[in-house]
Amino acid sequence: MLKPLLLLATLLFTLPLSAAISVEDDSGRTVALSVPAQRIISLAPHITEQLFAIGAGEQIVGAVEYSDFPEQAQTIPRVGGYSQLDLERILALEPELVVGWQSGNDPRQLERLEQLGLTVYRSEPRALQAIAASMRRLGVLSGRTEQAEAEATLFMQKLQRLAAMNRDRPARRVFYQIWNRPLMTINGEHLIADVIRLCGGENVFSDLPVLTPKISTEAVLAADPDMIIASGMGEARPEWLDEWRRWEQLSAVQEQQLHFIPPDLLQRATPRLLLGAEQMCGMIRDASLPGGSP
Repeated sequence: MLKPLLLLATLLFTLPLSAAISVEDDSGRTVALSVPAQRIISLAPHITEQLFAIGAGEQIVGAVEYSDFPEQAQTIPRVGGYSQLDLERILALEPELVVGWQSGNDPRQLERLEQLGLTVYRSEPRALQAIAASMRRLGVLSGRTEQAEAEATLFMQKLQRLAAMNRDRPARRVFYQIWNRPLMTINGEHLIADVIRLCGGENVFSDLPVLTPKISTEAVLAADPDMIIASGMGEARPEWLDEWRRWEQLSAVQEQQLHFIPPDLLQRATPRLLLGAEQMCGMIRDASLPGGSP
């Protein structure tokens, strides 16, 4: 009788270990949970959108400002902005998992949340394929593996079709402008730089060491891009994009290649980013035609 009891005790003792789940986040850290998280806090708009995409939207108990897609996300309680979190509010919501933004959140605040006993996953997709991988990992942590796998597979299928359509195109030198004051762009490690490469473009500031560097007007003039693509803050084309017209010597101005893509479609690492990629690829493709396209 003793052996069966010992066996049962051993099984009961090992069940929590065998039921544990773990993934590696984008910072290389291992994130482990005993069971999938049912109370999740999102610390970036792209994270909120990814969680909704994989069917875990109802498990989000807190999110940062600008977490506005899909529409249901607008009703989630706020826990500050992505650059300044309300730690007390986060603790009060008793999350089982906090999903942070590696380059967007204050790293000291993410570390403080861990010190306070919370499990933190750091998100930082730097390539288009990484968006699919991110959804799969969040699916594991939220218990939504089936829908996450379906969304990730669909994303990769669309990405592969887009890559095939834009393969072997003549390269166009692109300056991607995030903002005007200060004048900001992206380097070659940024996710948007991967979109530029996908579309057959060449990021003129790819060699800069900072992910989102501040640059000068003189640097843009020296780089002389074939195209300038801007984002801004909203759905409307920013007025400052057309300020480049004063520099008539720029190839992008001479060829009428000043373009706008809504930031939500290009600056968030979500399935919708492929919509922005399609727009960018179309701009680069049309600009490569004889005579270009304004």
